[in-house]
Amino acid sequence: MNELVLVLDFGGQYKELIARRVRNCGVYSEIKSGAISAPEIAALSPIGIILTGGPNSVYDKTAMKCDPVIFNLGIPVLGICYGMQLMCHMLGGIVEKAPVSEYGKVEADLSDMSPLYSNLPRHINVLMSHSDRVSKLPKGFVTTAITNDCVNAACENSNRNLYGVQFHPETELTDEGINIIKNFLINICGAKRDYHLDDYVNNQIRLVRETVGTGSVLLALSGGVDSSVCAALLSRALGNKLTCVYVDHGFMRLNESEQIEAVFSSMNLNFIRVNAAERFLAKIKGVIDPEKKRKIIGAEFAAVFEEESKKLENADFLAQGTIYPDIIESGRGTNADIIKSHHNVGGLPKRLSFKGLIEPLSGLFKDEVRVIGEKLGLPKTLVERPPFPGPGLAIRIIGEVTQSKLDILKQADAIFCDEIERAKKGRPQQYFAVFTDTRSVGIKGDSRSYDNVIALRAVMTTDFMTCEYAPIRHELLGRVSSRITNEIRAVSRVVYDITSKP
Repeated sequence: MNELVLVLDFGGQYKELIARRVRNCGVYSEIKSGAISAPEIAALSPIGIILTGGPNSVYDKTAMKCDPVIFNLGIPVLGICYGMQLMCHMLGGIVEKAPVSEYGKVEADLSDMSPLYSNLPRHINVLMSHSDRVSKLPKGFVTTAITNDCVNAACENSNRNLYGVQFHPETELTDEGINIIKNFLINICGAKRDYHLDDYVNNQIRLVRETVGTGSVLLALSGGVDSSVCAALLSRALGNKLTCVYVDHGFMRLNESEQIEAVFSSMNLNFIRVNAAERFLAKIKGVIDPEKKRKIIGAEFAAVFEEESKKLENADFLAQGTIYPDIIESGRGTNADIIKSHHNVGGLPKRLSFKGLIEPLSGLFKDEVRVIGEKLGLPKTLVERPPFPGPGLAIRIIGEVTQSKLDILKQADAIFCDEIERAKKGRPQQYFAVFTDTRSVGIKGDSRSYDNVIALRAVMTTDFMTCEYAPIRHELLGRVSSRITNEIRAVSRVVYDITSKP
């Protein structure tokens, strides 16, 4: 059993990033609802607790609070942003609207007495994002960091092992942020750092074999990174007792289905490709709303998969490539809004008579899944593939999806990806094209054209939740635009999306 750090969710955007940073330091982390009770926490025996940020003011009547007994368990606590304010508020301090809000990078002066800042510079840039402040600390707390506009940018009560930072050490915009988290884990929680991905793989292989026994497993293989790594792991555990059904809905990128078939038909498993492109296209004919597209495609995927499963004999267990963020973003077990409505993470489909559900990657973040994929021998072209939505290109087409629009988008997307991958230097983490369903006047040769507009999107991100647009060189963008408008007759204009998220 690995050491455990609990990350308590109060609705902030960085909870997953915090949990990932803890794992990057070699300590296993799990995200739990901020409403978890102290006895439930005690039963899990964590070595530390991190209280995350949140969108509310702690003094609002509707603001989420934690069990106050948490601060008396003797378990080290680190409050981040809202988490620090909540701790101070509940322990008798005063939190109020700040005279000056802080957003973005600011310089902070750190105390040389705090174990949080051991072996760190005394002055660093930190990411702030707050309009409230702790104006009076609880009894027994001292200030451990200040900025020009925040007199309590961090605080602690070392006798009770309670620590708080108003800034966000989990982000790359905070200098030494990962070292602050590491200091909390090692210097304060006494972490041995016993979490290793090799152990995770070996444990999952053992658990899968124990669960399945002499039975067999059926996996819905989407062809994305998660289901592909899941297939590789289950192949290692079960060999030909695993059957992978790849439902080709026709919305994959150019030649992607053929690449998927080439990889998995050569592995030690049973691979079945179901060509259902015409069926899916007919199902979403006339549908414009992207959420409706997601739900229709998800329901049809389940229907096709069910039909195929009934053709097979002795499929005892159903497997899915569910990963930890899928569970969080689908609202299972935390306070998260339901973001990924097309993911089947709610449990075993009632219509299918499987003995159970196998999700060997459900405890992992995306970056960990990629590392495991490489360890299992999957090609880099598959493991390093940018994230791709379950409904595929259908939701990268604005408006109704038609075969002609799909063909145009596949070609445009392939050109953009090809040029980005050739450039290599400064490659963004995610990049794709969008069919805007807008037309624009252009000139092709000596004649005017009135054709489609393609939008390009590329972002820099480490958590695939928040991102900044990638500052791609104009030379590269110009080359992409030239190729798309010259090689695809139906496109007259190319635009670049420079929106960051959130």
